[in-house]
Amino acid sequence: MILAVIAVAAVSCSGQKSTKALLPNVSGKAGEVIVVANKGEWDGLLGSTIRDNLACDCDYLPQSEPLYTLVNITPATFTNIFKIHRNLLLYNINAQVPTPGVVFKSDVWSHPQCVIQVNAVDEEQANELTLENMDKILAFIEQAERDRVINNAKLYEERSIRPVVEAMTGGALAIPSGYKIKKSTEDFLWLAYESTYIYQDIFVYKYPATQSADEFSQANIIGYRNSVLQANVPGMFDNTYMTTSTYAEPRVTYMKYKGREFAETRGLWEVANDFMGGPFVSHSFYSQDGEDIIVLEAFVYAPRYDKRHYLRQVESILYSFEWSDSEEKETK
Repeated sequence: MILAVIAVAAVSCSGQKSTKALLPNVSGKAGEVIVVANKGEWDGLLGSTIRDNLACDCDYLPQSEPLYTLVNITPATFTNIFKIHRNLLLYNINAQVPTPGVVFKSDVWSHPQCVIQVNAVDEEQANELTLENMDKILAFIEQAERDRVINNAKLYEERSIRPVVEAMTGGALAIPSGYKIKKSTEDFLWLAYESTYIYQDIFVYKYPATQSADEFSQANIIGYRNSVLQANVPGMFDNTYMTTSTYAEPRVTYMKYKGREFAETRGLWEVANDFMGGPFVSHSFYSQDGEDIIVLEAFVYAPRYDKRHYLRQVESILYSFEWSDSEEKETK
């Protein structure tokens, strides 16, 4: 069945900033994506491809949770109320499509909005384009979700924490209001955002670099992690402390983000000799002088709730890190 063309509004570069000021705020929940596609495509091969990639299990969570929550809307019901949603994946499947492909745009109907449109002559081509561009689609949505958290953190930053992080690392994180310094030493910092049943905490720590070939191997990262946390993060009872769970083997991925290279580690944490646990993610990288390894780590404890949203929130704060030295930032 041929779909009606879904036109993505064009926003010129010169007028983008002024246009943003006139746009309404986005709607919808964090981690939610509206997929505009005909019901036949959604129930068929194309829908399976979308669900298999965007709604697959989120890595390193104690319970099964989808990477994103998907909501299917048909083109006929894609009215103004849905157009201002935060994340839109639009399918324009039409035999007269002049240029098949995938278009990525921001702030089309609202701000800050992520809009991805797949233009194809038929469902088979739409499925092929989706598969070919899936890494870009996932990255674009993830970056949009991350930027929203970072922008809010900068807008409502807890400024008293910035100099403490700078003194230890030579750089700063955008820590939003509500965070408190729970522990601070020369080489370890614990930033806590805690309620009765939800912890979204951040560790900042460093240790001497060896400049060895396996500096950022999983064994080294986890070995230092366990040593640092045993010394600094006690549990509620005697002889209990935070450590890395062996239930799921941690994964290290080497990444580059805005000029800064780091090793990202994902895994599960637990409290030795107790029953607490949850997900964590960390970024490990060299200090500016190369003498230390700096680690920024986010973890979540939310035993009564799903954890995907809480982890994505606190993980995004890690990406706000910037070196304080202006010359260093200019070169990146």
